[in-house]
Amino acid sequence: MTPDALALAELVHRGEVQPIELVEQAIERIDRLDPLLNAVVTRAFEQAREAALEVDPRLPFAGVPLLIKDLCAEVDGLPMHEGSAFLRHHVSRGDQEYVARLRRAGFVILGKTNTPEFGMMPTTEPALHGATRNPWDTTRIAGGSSGGSAAAVASGMVPVAHANDAGGSIRIPASACGLLGLKPTRARNPLGPRYGDVFASMVVEHVLTRTVRDSAALLDVTSGPDLGDPYGAPPHAGTWLEEVRREPGRLRIAVTRRTADGDLPAPDVLTALEDSIGLLSELGHEVFERDLVELDRPVASAIGRLYGASIDWCLRYWIRELGREPEPEELEPLTRLYWERAQRVSGGELLMAQTTVQAFSRRVAVAQQDFDLWLSPTLATAPPTIGHLTTGDLPVDEQRSAELVAFPLVVANLTGCPAMSVPLCWTDDGLPIGLNLMARFGDEATLFRLAAQLEQARPWADRVPPVLR
Repeated sequence: MTPDALALAELVHRGEVQPIELVEQAIERIDRLDPLLNAVVTRAFEQAREAALEVDPRLPFAGVPLLIKDLCAEVDGLPMHEGSAFLRHHVSRGDQEYVARLRRAGFVILGKTNTPEFGMMPTTEPALHGATRNPWDTTRIAGGSSGGSAAAVASGMVPVAHANDAGGSIRIPASACGLLGLKPTRARNPLGPRYGDVFASMVVEHVLTRTVRDSAALLDVTSGPDLGDPYGAPPHAGTWLEEVRREPGRLRIAVTRRTADGDLPAPDVLTALEDSIGLLSELGHEVFERDLVELDRPVASAIGRLYGASIDWCLRYWIRELGREPEPEELEPLTRLYWERAQRVSGGELLMAQTTVQAFSRRVAVAQQDFDLWLSPTLATAPPTIGHLTTGDLPVDEQRSAELVAFPLVVANLTGCPAMSVPLCWTDDGLPIGLNLMARFGDEATLFRLAAQLEQARPWADRVPPVLR
């Protein structure tokens, strides 16, 4: 398996390898593996070669190859499709600030990764580009909406890849592909210059990685407010990488075994959760059962309105940018259905939904004073087969998606709290199962400390998926 990003950068720093060599090796891996996995939808190999020849070898991630998710993140001169035929001919003008920070850290961008249309599904199977396949079992989904990035990292095409999360879109594919997926605190990373926030402040940017230290080190080079940001995350003293080296101490961890509907997850997921509880207890942590705060009917209705209004905003934004409305065949049926529903949400209803969610966030914050972390499975089942969530029968697709993402991952997005899917377990037939940990607002440090302890106790980074055997 490819060394992690910090290890590759260290080779460059010591003069043992040149950035162009890292880029050429990554290009070879993409050429070899992507015909099977369909993770990369835009290739910028010539630009990457040129950038590798010019990169300063002293930079923190000098010459390390990287892929950018084709959603929200603008990369100057590259196509921007967001999984939709409506954007088939759009090319970005200018870098998103987050992308610019990656470049300034020395990363070399090789292209962009597959995503469902406008990031709306927990699986990456857009009509425009086709399905991304899971490196652990190519009949299975890689998750969504950062599925292309997850498949690229899990297969070793690149050591890290950009991702973003509006309701689990970093953590879902992390679980499906056996990766570490951190959703940072709201506004920890910038969304500008085009956006102040996205999807009613629920979207955050970060990466998918194989190691805890890479996730922390990436946050070190990208986090911090940008000029004109509407709000910022609480500042952190020191570096995130330093937190990885610190002991977490004895933590109080609340755990729920039941989904938002009160059901139990699939047996193999429940087994993985029990195994993880045992490991945490062995490491000296206090683990006790407690559900967080109920997603009652008013909160669930408010979530629906926020997401609906956000889809309406997304389409209106691109209509303004492209100067035209989408043709009927340029939107997938599910997107069009959501858009039609969304246009029935009034401005007053949207603001009332925000009020409801903000009150819910305060209840969560009060509950969190009794413990350090909240633990649940990331998904209620192992990754299902491709096509299971995209049958074309819209009620079936909505129901099956809800059954997969049955644990309330969206709570972290609603509250702005950091959350992380940790790849602690695999099923008997070799499919990854992630465990979701949510911390208090602004407290990525506890997540990094515990994840590093778990990584040391049960290493996962050197596991090799079948596509590489």
